[in-house]
Amino acid sequence: MTTQQWQLVGDIGGTNARFGAVTPASREPTPIATYRVADFPTFTDVLGMLMDDAAKAGFAKGRASQACLAVAAMPDQPVVSFTNSPWQFTKHLVESCTGISTVNIINDFAAVARALPVLEGETLIRIGGGNAAAGFPKLAIGPGTGLGVAALVDCGHGAPMVVAGEGGHVDFAPVTDTEAQVLKVLRARFGRVSIERLCCGHGILNIYEALCQHRGEHPVYTNAASIGSAAQGEADTLAQETMGMFFAILGAAAGNFALTFGARGGVYIAGGIAPRYIDILRRSDFRARFLAKGRFADYLAEIPTFIITHKSIGLVGAALSLQE
Repeated sequence: MTTQQWQLVGDIGGTNARFGAVTPASREPTPIATYRVADFPTFTDVLGMLMDDAAKAGFAKGRASQACLAVAAMPDQPVVSFTNSPWQFTKHLVESCTGISTVNIINDFAAVARALPVLEGETLIRIGGGNAAAGFPKLAIGPGTGLGVAALVDCGHGAPMVVAGEGGHVDFAPVTDTEAQVLKVLRARFGRVSIERLCCGHGILNIYEALCQHRGEHPVYTNAASIGSAAQGEADTLAQETMGMFFAILGAAAGNFALTFGARGGVYIAGGIAPRYIDILRRSDFRARFLAKGRFADYLAEIPTFIITHKSIGLVGAALSLQE
């Protein structure tokens, strides 16, 4: 077991909780463990196992000087409550369970945005044209268990500034007639319909079930993975339509946020869904809908869009945040 100082970093979403260690010699966090949220009733349960796994990986309890946890929640609340899982915790709970006296909590997409400058070619897949303009904001957006949005702004000196928020919960605005019908179905179910109701893992199922109702068909699939798998074949046109609509709506949302932030530094799609279905995304209207902003189509044509394939970008961003 090492006696060196180390720092704990975490990327905690609605489905998975990833943890790593940062040491003075490490360029990137060393992975400690990844846990499925559904396997642990409370965050306390996860922290207990985490410290055992950290010790097995050679990182001694009591030697960690700081922690930075990137969470799919509002990070500045006295009690951090996750939007898409039942977990809750406080800084005091983390401190008492880990023995770490300095615990920083940031938004998970703030961590993604902070890591954008260190991404290299092999961790990015370009979709469409455009060239990133130096010195302009970069946008991170990503469908996973929910929909995260954050921007990174170059201040011209020192570390860039992260602008985090809850952009996934803005109103969904349909563009096509079919999307308007999907909105009608979802509004009857949820009342208000945010972009996240469509642009996330469960959103794929929401779109599919709404299309089934609109088309008068009986749903065959009960989860996003089975819909995505069916869409990769040639037989199930409704599954293909579902995934095509999903990526078209994602493209439209990405274009809206690119306009909002002036993200001429590029738009970066994070999360596990886009890389898994990259061929479907390429065939979809993702880029066309990103550009379809009337008089500002030419403005957006100069902004590149990328799919992030880095497996632990949230941990990298948390580690960079610790340095600041």
